[in-house]
Amino acid sequence: MEQRFLPWFKRSYNERTRDLSTRRHIFSASAAVSHQEWRGCMEAIAVRALTKSYGSFEALKGVEMSVPQGAVYGLLGPNGAGKSTLIKALVGALRPSGGEMRVLGLDPLRDRSQLRRCIGYMPQSAALYGDLSARDNVRFFGSAHGLPDLDRRVREVLEFTDLSDRAGDAIHTFSGGMKRRVSLACVLVHRPRVLFLDEPTAAVDPGLRARFWTTFRDLADDGVTLFISTHLMDEALLCDEVAVLRQGRIIIHDTPKGILERGLTRVVVRRSGQGCEEHIIGGHPEDLAQALRSYGLAQDVDAVEVRRDTLETVILSLIEREEVRV
Repeated sequence: MEQRFLPWFKRSYNERTRDLSTRRHIFSASAAVSHQEWRGCMEAIAVRALTKSYGSFEALKGVEMSVPQGAVYGLLGPNGAGKSTLIKALVGALRPSGGEMRVLGLDPLRDRSQLRRCIGYMPQSAALYGDLSARDNVRFFGSAHGLPDLDRRVREVLEFTDLSDRAGDAIHTFSGGMKRRVSLACVLVHRPRVLFLDEPTAAVDPGLRARFWTTFRDLADDGVTLFISTHLMDEALLCDEVAVLRQGRIIIHDTPKGILERGLTRVVVRRSGQGCEEHIIGGHPEDLAQALRSYGLAQDVDAVEVRRDTLETVILSLIEREEVRV
């Protein structure tokens, strides 16, 4: 997304209306749960002891989760871990076998019609009509919500997702990455307060992935809660909180910084004419200070190298510990 659109989206409503020829922005003020109402709640998503079984196979095993409002929340896990199953349950597309779940205080099954006016769901595979243009696809999804001033909303969301130049082109002429952008425009057109994005950057090039994440962060800055599933470790670093799902069970739930601090840090001290000494310490800053205290920052300590475990290394290590424990 070009940078000129990002400040436009983050500004207040009055500032945006001065910049645009229109008087409405891409989010609807008539959502079932108002912005003021849900911002008063601490949790945008709450899951308690959620299970889902297909015969003898347990896809979800007592999932517990709390997602704060306005957060970028990452659900990390390998293929088959249960990520899509959990998202489908949260959007009301799948009935769990047991447990409780709430999204914006609503039950995804009992309050399905009300909730769907407040959330957006971008599935892993693009659910678009190939013979229709990008504009007509967005208009179709917007009409399903009965939006007033639909054409105006469509123009604004296409501009926000940087699709205006190709709005009239048929979807079948688009690349995979462009189709993802159209999918995002479709889920934004009715101003959802929570976005569920299932592997939104899978199989897209690094440049487009970076643009997507810039968009996600700006949406969160505007108060939208994003629930993003991914199997890419580097994307987890961009989230506010991360849950790791393994064989239907949450085994890690922390901030990216907190997860990294569970790993090990290798400190290599090189002394003039005496070679190197390596210390393996914890991931907290205090551990480094303790390791260096015995050196007294002597004059002959001419270099200190810190080799910290990557997020991937830490998570894989925690998964191995969990498997041994189970």
